[in-house]
Amino acid sequence: MKAPKDEGVPPAVTAGGAAAVAEPAPAPPRERRGRERLTPPSWLALTFLLPALVLLGFLVVYPIVYSVIRSLFDAPGDSFVGAENYTGVFQGRDNLIAVRNTAIWVVVAPTVVTIVGLLFAVLTERIRWSTMFKLVVFMPMAISFLASGVIFRLVYQQDPDKGVANAAMVAIHDTFAKDTSYPGAGPRGGDQPVRAEAGGVVTVDSFAAGQSALVPLVKVKPEYLPQDAEPAAQPPPAQPGQLSGTVWFDFTKGGGGEPNAPNAGESGLPGITVEAVRDGKVVATATTGADGTFTMAEVPDGTYTIRLPADNFTAAYRGAEWLGGTLITPAIIGSYLWVWAGFAMVLIAAGLAAIPRDALEAARVDGATEWQVFRRVTIPLLAPVLMVVLVTLTINVLKVFDLVYIIGGGDPNASVLALEMWVESFGGGNNQGAGSAIAVLLFVLVAPAMLFNVRRIRQERK
Repeated sequence: MKAPKDEGVPPAVTAGGAAAVAEPAPAPPRERRGRERLTPPSWLALTFLLPALVLLGFLVVYPIVYSVIRSLFDAPGDSFVGAENYTGVFQGRDNLIAVRNTAIWVVVAPTVVTIVGLLFAVLTERIRWSTMFKLVVFMPMAISFLASGVIFRLVYQQDPDKGVANAAMVAIHDTFAKDTSYPGAGPRGGDQPVRAEAGGVVTVDSFAAGQSALVPLVKVKPEYLPQDAEPAAQPPPAQPGQLSGTVWFDFTKGGGGEPNAPNAGESGLPGITVEAVRDGKVVATATTGADGTFTMAEVPDGTYTIRLPADNFTAAYRGAEWLGGTLITPAIIGSYLWVWAGFAMVLIAAGLAAIPRDALEAARVDGATEWQVFRRVTIPLLAPVLMVVLVTLTINVLKVFDLVYIIGGGDPNASVLALEMWVESFGGGNNQGAGSAIAVLLFVLVAPAMLFNVRRIRQERK
């Protein structure tokens, strides 16, 4: 007879066949206490962040809020004027020039610096001494804007003997163009053999082929007298079909001498262009030698007036007026390019190093030229880096102050909004309401670029 089964008790059989008690199921894990959690509690994190938050609020948040409030009041800060300070930014000649120059800076400077940095980064990939080149280009970043402004203030000096830019321009100009001139020189006046006419000098009498002419000049400044000038000589004998003559400085040191004739101690005037003119038409030309003499060959029959064109008496080329009203803003942008080109080059070079070489080689294997590889492969792959450089430079130029203040020297034609803000608040304007309005406007202009950068960084993290 079978023993009845114990209901509800499952039998457990061991390997030897004996019954065994079943092991109890493991208990669920207990929740970790607060101290055992990996992340600290919020109050503890806030405690460590509190000093930084207080400092951030004191240095950033408070000035922003106070500037917004101050921009709504007048210069003394007593009367509420609303948006009057904001509308005043776009009124007045100086303010409008500052707004215009700021727009030029935002459009031109970041674009030019990014392009130059891209060219430097691409070209230095193919040279052995690229590290040295990058070091030299990046070196201006180690110089403060104040020192850079002082340097370029000297570079843009008008005098070619002091300003490097004009010294180079004058050297190039004098290599390809005539550089001998005598500003202020002219005839003595009165009953003389020559007279002034249309900025030049012409002879009173007419001359025919085979004759010689004397053209005396006075009022020649010693600094314009060439070093290779020799004592004035008598005109060379004119052969048939020729006109000869002498152009000289008709002044004898110490007095004496016969007027209107070359005397001992008087200097010839080399490099002067001489023309034979009949009925307003130039028939022959010549250039005076070191002793002031000239000879015109193959002169047709007839009588002619000897003329020294006005170009002989214009001021010598002294370069460009870099710090004038027209070129001052491009000149300052050029100094900004000198400082920031290295920054753009280094960032873009890092982006180039991260480009997969397989993509470039595949394009070359498919028959693409180097220009096509650069335009259709390199540039698209570098687009994120180029955008970072462009946006960073845009934020920077909206705040540019040092270079404009030092190089511009207070010239209103060079002013930008950042400089105008300082002038209105602390530089003599004594109107912190207007200055605060410009500061808030700059903050509003910079904010979109900053938000764009934050958004891009978040997208890259994702």
